Amino acid sequence: MRFWYWFGMGDENNKGVIEGLSSSETEGDCEELSFTGMENDESRSSTFGYSLWRCGGANGLPDPESGFEESICKMKDVARRSQGGRDLELATGFSRYFYQYGSTSCWGEDAGQFLAEVEGWEGWAFDEEHFLASERGSWDFQHKRAKVLFDSQAPLYAATTSGTGASASPADGDLNVSQESSLPSGTVMVRYFSSMQNNDGGGNSMGPNGGGDGNGDGSSISKSEDLVAHMDLTDDLLHMVFSFLGHIDLCQAARVCRQWRAASAHEDFWRCLNFENRKISALQFADMCRRYPNATEVNILGAPAIDSLVMEAMRSLRNIETLILGKGELGDVFFHSLTGCRVLNRLSISDAFIGNGVQEISVFHDRLCHLQVIRCCLLRISVRCPQLVTFSLKRSNMAHAILNCPQLQELDIGSCHRLSDAGIRSAATSCPLLASLDISNCSSVSNETLREIALTCLNLRVLNASYCPNISLESVRLPMLTDLKLHSCDRVISASMASISHSYMLEKLELDCCGLLTSVSLDLPRLRNISLVHCREFVDLNLRSPLLSSITVSNCPALHLIDIASNSLEKLVLQKQESLTCVLLQCHRLQEVDLTECVSLTNTICEVFTDGGGCPMLRSLVLDNCESLTTVGFSSTSLVTLSLIGCWAMTSLELACPNLQQVYLDGCDHLGRASFCPVGLPSLNLGICPKLSILQIEAPRMLMLELKGCGVLSQASINCPRLMSLDASFCSQLKDDCLSATTASCPFIESLILMSCLSIGPDGLSSLRRLPYLTLLDLSYTSLLNLQPVFETCLQLKVLKLQACKYLTDSSLDALYKEGALPVLRELDLSYGTLCQSAIEELLACCTHLTHVSFNGCVNMHDLDWGSTGTRFSKLSTTGGSPRVYSLLVNHESIEQPNQLLQNLNCVGCPNIKKVVIPPMARCFHLSYLNLSLSANLKEVDLACSNLNFLNLSNCSSLEILKLDCPRLTNLLLQSCSIEEAAVDAAISHCKMLETLDVRYCPKICGAGMGRLRTVCPSLKRIFSSLSA
Repeated sequence: MRFWYWFGMGDENNKGVIEGLSSSETEGDCEELSFTGMENDESRSSTFGYSLWRCGGANGLPDPESGFEESICKMKDVARRSQGGRDLELATGFSRYFYQYGSTSCWGEDAGQFLAEVEGWEGWAFDEEHFLASERGSWDFQHKRAKVLFDSQAPLYAATTSGTGASASPADGDLNVSQESSLPSGTVMVRYFSSMQNNDGGGNSMGPNGGGDGNGDGSSISKSEDLVAHMDLTDDLLHMVFSFLGHIDLCQAARVCRQWRAASAHEDFWRCLNFENRKISALQFADMCRRYPNATEVNILGAPAIDSLVMEAMRSLRNIETLILGKGELGDVFFHSLTGCRVLNRLSISDAFIGNGVQEISVFHDRLCHLQVIRCCLLRISVRCPQLVTFSLKRSNMAHAILNCPQLQELDIGSCHRLSDAGIRSAATSCPLLASLDISNCSSVSNETLREIALTCLNLRVLNASYCPNISLESVRLPMLTDLKLHSCDRVISASMASISHSYMLEKLELDCCGLLTSVSLDLPRLRNISLVHCREFVDLNLRSPLLSSITVSNCPALHLIDIASNSLEKLVLQKQESLTCVLLQCHRLQEVDLTECVSLTNTICEVFTDGGGCPMLRSLVLDNCESLTTVGFSSTSLVTLSLIGCWAMTSLELACPNLQQVYLDGCDHLGRASFCPVGLPSLNLGICPKLSILQIEAPRMLMLELKGCGVLSQASINCPRLMSLDASFCSQLKDDCLSATTASCPFIESLILMSCLSIGPDGLSSLRRLPYLTLLDLSYTSLLNLQPVFETCLQLKVLKLQACKYLTDSSLDALYKEGALPVLRELDLSYGTLCQSAIEELLACCTHLTHVSFNGCVNMHDLDWGSTGTRFSKLSTTGGSPRVYSLLVNHESIEQPNQLLQNLNCVGCPNIKKVVIPPMARCFHLSYLNLSLSANLKEVDLACSNLNFLNLSNCSSLEILKLDCPRLTNLLLQSCSIEEAAVDAAISHCKMLETLDVRYCPKICGAGMGRLRTVCPSLKRIFSSLSA
């Protein structure tokens, strides 16, 4: 490791220093001694470097015993003598551009003391290659510190001490070393040191250009400058970060260090003095006002003694623009002093007791624009503010209000119950520019007052007259009105619509809870939003508005007619309108309609949503639980989604919607006839329609059709050229001609399920030759006697299910294992069949290409013994075995048997099976899953299967012998077995990968044996046992 030392000197006569440094080499201290001169940009100032190479340490670090410190002292003495005893700055580093400054007067005479102070040399394991060259731009002008670049692969340390004029640190003068997280390779970081204090006397400190490349013009800026990062934040960066913090966070940040404290105290962050609901004393508040005299907003809502606090704020803060206070008492002095706040723009008082309850409160201010007196108790108020724009007295308890505000545009006197009709009239009419008026819940307001307001306030656009029981709008003309709220106005009736119709600029209308309103008939060119909720007597709605985009009608039990014409309405929701019988729509942009639980709708509703019915762009229609619909038919080129869930009375459905992609028919229990011609459905489930008897489908994009459970389906015309999956389970009346027609029109079927299709016979099975891609065929629970058509036509069949085919005989599968039929068959399910033991053995012996076989519930299966190959083949030959099998018997010693591809074998619930033996000679190298559960008479299991990983012997209550040579077995289930504990120990001892063992309800396995089981099989992770140790 190479260490560099620089000495900055204030004159250009350095000859003596050079000679002294060159002569200071001591024997054994270093392998290389060199001198390097580095010119500063400033005149009459130069820097010299001294290199020590591999300074005696075994690990590349300085060794105090090798004379390293002595060499440093010698260099310092020579340099000091050559400069007349002047203090010099000593910089140590690992490359010529590593700046580390310190004053010899601060460090003392021993330079090694400084090195020891930096956490000891033991913590500094650096190499020269970790540091990069620093050029002219590597100087932190904000904090007067040098920057050092180094490779981020090395550990990152930072040691800083605050100097005079530098930013404050957590503890001035202390040296702090911290280790940071490493960064991705290639990132350039900064390491810097600052001296304990600045030394203006003596030698010149090395400036930002010291140790540079000597150009002095800043032209050699490092290419990696953009990658340089500071180890601390400048004041500007702190200011930017702190601008996102609230006052509480700023106070916490101020406790970090002096720099942060100074930054957090900047007046930019304290323009708003927010002490809402905080217990602050008058002395503390006064101190804050003195600290931040330029604050523009004060919030003392909920603070104690708001009267004294607000007076202090008005005395100390001359730039207040916003003042928020309340939850206390305010005297007259406060309002008299408001004129002193010349720039006050907004005043908000809430939940306050104002005045003494006798005198009138006067608010005079020339520049006040926004005034709120909310939920306050006062006798009367007089406001004279020529610039006031908004004024709110909401929920304030007062009897009189006098306004002299010629520029007022928004007035809110809602819920001022003590304010008389004349007072409201006087307040509103005194503001000729009024554009918004809220008189909600003012029970005394009358139609006469509204007429006076309409004549005076010609620009009134927003009126909230909700909960005004005396208002009917009779003879009231408000032509410029755009927003009208009449919530719970009991006197608003159908005749009131005549007055509303004169508001031709009206955009929003609320008529909720108008109990006497029976009908609404409006033709307003700008109406966009109307709301009619809980109008109990409302019967008829007739709207004509080209801009109408939103309509809310809910809980109107008497409504029976809706007639809407709009060019902007896109969504209409009319749920639970129990009396609605007629819907007339002329809405050319309507896309979604929801008429859920409109139980009185009749079949005529279909005409509205058919092409030519007034909704040409309709995409979604919901008619759930419309119980009066019986015959439904739609012909629409735009309809995409149709929901008829719960329409239990519907008996006929006809859809001619070529773009229809989703249809929901759950709960259509009485649907008997259905036609989908044409539709764009990719899939269809009609198994939820048990009474469906006639079906016609023309769907060029349909891939899957489910008819499971359509037990009375007798006529089915299915024209789906891309259909891949057809499930016709339990369609007991589906005949051969229907199957033949379907296979002719749907040649791409890959999966065909005909479970319990009792009417399907050989003719129908012969038509399967038209399905060249058929891979799955389910004929379970059928009455078939002969499977020859399947063997001859389904050459690509991979899965064949024949569960509970009771009429199949032992010879029905001869072609499968004697003639090599279905060569690509992989899965065969013969569960609950009547095949005899010999047929099962012959099938397993010859069909070596099968991977999944199921014999669940086969009562004729007695043993599964593959232990004697010769004996098995002998039995097959005596019972009329095939010539191929006989040749295997004759030449079994010379011809090697093929490997079994069997992977999964299920023999669940075979009551007569007693013995299962699968030795290595059976060549079941691929068998991984064996399920023999519920075989009550099974006594012996002997398995030698190298790949078996799952074995289920649960509920085999007669099991006595268990031999396992299955090195890859991971799961063994012995639940409710009467096997001895010793037999289990012996069995699992050969299962080196066993992880899960289930011995619950095994009466002969005690809880104390669990530890022994883990000892016998160390790989066990889980043992399920119902017994405690």
